[in-house]
Amino acid sequence: MESRVALIGIVVEKEGDVEALNRILHEYGQYIIGRMGIPYHKRNINIISIAVDAPGNVISAMSGKLGMLDGVTSKAIYSKLPAPEEAKEEIYEKSDK
Repeated sequence: MESRVALIGIVVEKEGDVEALNRILHEYGQYIIGRMGIPYHKRNINIISIAVDAPGNVISAMSGKLGMLDGVTSKAIYSKLPAPEEAKEEIYEKSDK
């Protein structure tokens, strides 16, 4: 299945489901490239960015599970990068010219 690079933005408004959030991130850990969390004390929320490289259905499932948690909002943004195999084909096509 085609792997995609994406960023999942998460806003945590309630701290009640933080353990569930961390369980989900651990479940999908093999796909996570990096994670950055920022506490925003002025608004009493936490903002988390998760960079992933995974099949589209995996990214969608992870973002959906996160968004179903109470007090958590999640949204995925997909890169326009071609899949690794497509990128190889483009390189070969350019070298033939």
